[in-house]
Amino acid sequence: MNKRPGLSRQLLIDTALRLLDEVGLEGLTVRRLAAELGVQSPALYWHIRTKQELIDGMADAICRTPGMGPPRDEESWQDWLTRRARAYRTSLLAHRDGAHVIARARSLSPETVRLFDQELSAMVERGFTPALALHTIASLTSYMNGFVLQEQTARQEASLPGDQPGGALHGGTPATLMAAIREGGSPVGEQAFEHGLRVLIDGTSAALDRRSRPA
Repeated sequence: MNKRPGLSRQLLIDTALRLLDEVGLEGLTVRRLAAELGVQSPALYWHIRTKQELIDGMADAICRTPGMGPPRDEESWQDWLTRRARAYRTSLLAHRDGAHVIARARSLSPETVRLFDQELSAMVERGFTPALALHTIASLTSYMNGFVLQEQTARQEASLPGDQPGGALHGGTPATLMAAIREGGSPVGEQAFEHGLRVLIDGTSAALDRRSRPA
């Protein structure tokens, strides 16, 4: 088995992300990726041996696209987390099944872990305990992944032939629920995302404030 000149792990991941938009996560296979690159599957094994390794690399790229690292100079942790959350959601939405890729990932690269540790250290410098910093990032990440998963699933279902938007709400929808929806109360979309993000940020501020009070 000869290593094909020009192939690299980064090229494989970039190509896989492009294919993801065309065929979705279930349609993406190592064989399909090899065909797209004009090689036989064994040629990829120098860089990626299984679909799981490919998914891990794709997830790593999606995580790092928004830019990782500590807050900017003079940027509060609240503004930093808000900015990072919005950018991360954009990165997930940029690819078909982006949230599914993250959910299926099992490991991230050492460089991504290093950047994540820098973020946690910056939060500790701003009054967080290491555990509170980790729990805050984990809660925000779980919220964003779940929210985008719901958004992308709703989009796919809406594109199915014969699907009726809001069809589950037809036929005697309670008045308060209808009023909420008319006022922009959809469970998906920009307004809903921003509400959940603000609740998490405000809740973290309250938790941090409780820690700083004298016993």
